[in-house]
Amino acid sequence: MASYEVSPSIPPEKQPSIGLIGMGEMGRMYCRRFSSAGWAHIYVCDRPENFEKLQADLKGTIPTDLSGVTVLPDGHLVSRLSDIIIYSVEAEYIDSVVADYGQSTKVGAIVAGQTSVKSPEKLAFEKYLPNDVHIVSCHSLHGPSVSTEGQPLVLIQHRAPDWALHVMEDLLASFRSRYVYLTYEEHDIVTANTQAVTHAAFLSMGTAWHCSMSYPWEMGQYVGGIETVKVNIMLRIYANKWHVYAGLAILNPSARIQIDQYAQSVTEQFKLMITGDEAGLRKRVYDAKEIVFASSAQQRPPILLSEEILDRFSLGSRPQTPIRPRANSHLSLLAMVDCWAALRIRPYEHLDLAATPIFRMWIGVAEYLFRSNERLDAAVQAAVNDVSHRSDDLEFVVAARGWSQCVSFGNFDLYRERFTHTAKFFESRFAEANRVGSQMIKAILEAAP
Repeated sequence: MASYEVSPSIPPEKQPSIGLIGMGEMGRMYCRRFSSAGWAHIYVCDRPENFEKLQADLKGTIPTDLSGVTVLPDGHLVSRLSDIIIYSVEAEYIDSVVADYGQSTKVGAIVAGQTSVKSPEKLAFEKYLPNDVHIVSCHSLHGPSVSTEGQPLVLIQHRAPDWALHVMEDLLASFRSRYVYLTYEEHDIVTANTQAVTHAAFLSMGTAWHCSMSYPWEMGQYVGGIETVKVNIMLRIYANKWHVYAGLAILNPSARIQIDQYAQSVTEQFKLMITGDEAGLRKRVYDAKEIVFASSAQQRPPILLSEEILDRFSLGSRPQTPIRPRANSHLSLLAMVDCWAALRIRPYEHLDLAATPIFRMWIGVAEYLFRSNERLDAAVQAAVNDVSHRSDDLEFVVAARGWSQCVSFGNFDLYRERFTHTAKFFESRFAEANRVGSQMIKAILEAAP
């Protein structure tokens, strides 16, 4: 492998063979990217019982004549044939899958994992992979429907010489992503800081609205500006696969701590609201602002576009006369910043390092509120004095605590049930949300400094 000139432009007989074990949405995205780039030898597999279905599916999804892609029955065959192997399986199952196929790895091969939580992956690779193979792992920090160009792609040089890292860099060059070099441990801390609580906030929003049996953006509530961002992201998350979020939340110890703190922040701020302690809530909110936003935010341009531009991405039909958003406590945002402050998380550091598109927008929404004393004071006053949104806030508190308990139990079945139950309620809105949300993400990312 060290002698290879790694490029899809060299003669096919001199190219390394690429193996993909696991053909979920991210595995298929990687397959499409490799095939489009012109790599000549791509071997893929999913579970053995999915062999024939995978063959049929790929005929309609790979943007070539399939001459470079070969579907194989299992990971043993992929491992024996491939010079570079990428496991793209759920973190919950990485141990058992590597246990099954690891010993078949070709001598001298480079092995990577595309799991969202690296601690189980590291243990599995060290336990089951032969000592004569190299480990250079990876993780694209975005979903399969987001363009890879310019997005962070983590590379982890764990048990490998420098040339093996360079091979992975060359292999993934066609993604046009931005490489971020971390250790396994650093990866899990960064992904917890950028994803765990962000996901918990939007999952709680969806659960709360589901329990209220309403689509509030269609009833004049939560309409316009940052509300548009919140609704679109919530729907995009529930339109995704539940296991994408479950593994990160349950298997990452840092994530558990943060999700628990978020539920605690939500609860404690809600208690200040219902007891009418406006001074106490204002102090807590401004103390959090000082910790999180005081220095970093003022030195950089705002992330979000103007509210007028964001309004273009509202779901459903827009009224001819613009609706003025009513007072809102923004409890989800107040608690988010309170959580960051309590854990001394500095989100702008992670924004520059390895922010996902959703995390970038979530910081943008939070800073939009917190960088304006006028908007922040209005939220505090509404939280304490305007009871019209109190029932929604109560549902949000219950939802946030429910998700925190679910994660603390470490129960994947319970997580799946909670997620799919709410996802079914919003299912009829997914197509529009994905279309409009993709346009919104593109507009915000293109305008990013």
